[in-house]
Amino acid sequence: MTHQLSITKIEVHSYESEHHNLAPDDYYNSFNQVYKEGAVLKGTGHILQIHTDAGITGEFVGGGESDYAQMAMFAHYLMGKDPLQRELIYNDVKRGLRKLDRMGMGPVDIALWDIAGKVVDTPVWQLLGGWKTRLPAYASTYHGDENGGLDTPEAFADFARQCQEMGYPAFKIHGWSHGPIQREVDTVLAVREKVGDAMDLMIDPACEYETFGDALKVGRACDEANYMWYEDPFKDGGVSFFAHRKLRQMIKTPILMGEHVRGFEPKVDMVVAEATDYVRVDPTYDMGITGAMKIAHAAEGFGLDAEVHAPGPAHRHVMASIRNTNYYELGLVHPKVPSLASPVYVDYSDALDAVDEEGCVPVPMGPGLGVTIDWEWVEAHRVGVRRYG
Repeated sequence: MTHQLSITKIEVHSYESEHHNLAPDDYYNSFNQVYKEGAVLKGTGHILQIHTDAGITGEFVGGGESDYAQMAMFAHYLMGKDPLQRELIYNDVKRGLRKLDRMGMGPVDIALWDIAGKVVDTPVWQLLGGWKTRLPAYASTYHGDENGGLDTPEAFADFARQCQEMGYPAFKIHGWSHGPIQREVDTVLAVREKVGDAMDLMIDPACEYETFGDALKVGRACDEANYMWYEDPFKDGGVSFFAHRKLRQMIKTPILMGEHVRGFEPKVDMVVAEATDYVRVDPTYDMGITGAMKIAHAAEGFGLDAEVHAPGPAHRHVMASIRNTNYYELGLVHPKVPSLASPVYVDYSDALDAVDEEGCVPVPMGPGLGVTIDWEWVEAHRVGVRRYG
């Protein structure tokens, strides 16, 4: 471009979609979604558009209602800004949202990177210096249920074997809400017995375990079964540096923390406190691609791997651009839940069958994020639009 770009307008499109054979679990009735035959779960999705005076629009699919409520607090600041000055915007918003978790910045920064790629007709991963075009994936399950789906250790084991036969090199368990801890232990051991030694295994209790003793029991089962990592076990919400350092001292299985710790500096503090072995990064949660790359490079400086949380186009670009990472999280998946590949995209999928025969997913090759939104589908399912500027 021969002149400085300027942000002229921001739009947040909301749409409604349906997911079959999914329902809230019986305990929480909101926080976890589990298999339930015949159920229909309705949800609201969002698409962010950042428009510029050059006619180039940055787009991002994702983010929650609270993220966009937070974004509204600084939307006026973005008007007239050069969208290519991402570091300036990142640091200004970081200071402006210092009393909050800064989740509203993630979607914005990702859309700014989409603009940057479109300006020079280049994929984001190439702007980041990336080189990977295929990413090995792990199948990341829905939570365990009591409804005939993933309802026993044997069911998890059978599904792991199914994923292994599809080519997946790794598999991650999300267990039950308030289930007996022995069932968690039995699941850890049953899955390993079913798939043998050739598949990497992980478990993410998603902060369900009530006591240190429960977390220790599952950790020792992970030791016995040679798990790759053990993620967010405690009811603390995944934020206690002391508790996770203590657990690390008592088990051999590496700990993966950081999904619920927001931002660059606190995650570095977590590493320095010896509270984790792998470092979680998420461009949606960690102030965008800009924030995720800072965290990944900080982890690299400590000799640790940065594991990207959740699927998505931005997540693939980040993973394609860092050396110190292992697997793409493809999920959530289930043997009896229909494909949840978002109909929002024309040319992109994170469904169970999105992997090739070697268990890899492709990195988008188009300019920016490299994906195409099906605006005809969005128009048919739109429930609202918010505009700024």
